[in-house]
Amino acid sequence: QVQLVESGGGLVQAGDSLRLSCAASGRTFTSYAMGWFRQAPGKEREFVAAISWKIGNTIYANSVKGRFTISRDNAKNTVHLQMNSLKPEDTGVYYCAVRAGFAPVVDGSRYDYWGQGTQVTVSS
Repeated sequence: QVQLVESGGGLVQAGDSLRLSCAASGRTFTSYAMGWFRQAPGKEREFVAAISWKIGNTIYANSVKGRFTISRDNAKNTVHLQMNSLKPEDTGVYYCAVRAGFAPVVDGSRYDYWGQGTQVTVSS
């Protein structure tokens, strides 16, 4: 129904930047939000950032606020995550997700579709 493909991950040094992208295709929703989550080895998946597609309001995890920026490209059905001042703690697989609802939320269980993820590794 909905396909999400993440890209832009890679291996960088602490302090560097990366820009992740998530391209969506398939069925559209009248009202939806998109989010980024990440999962480090041996740890639970955690919320990173989310955005309301309709009006563009955003929310961020405290650990990334001020360093990461989520944005959307309506024409390309793509959401981006600009990651600056990367830290080793940011290492993990980053997943893009979509929920059929207006509000961006932090609870991953409230998202309906997920991408396969893109690896981000930040060295010391």
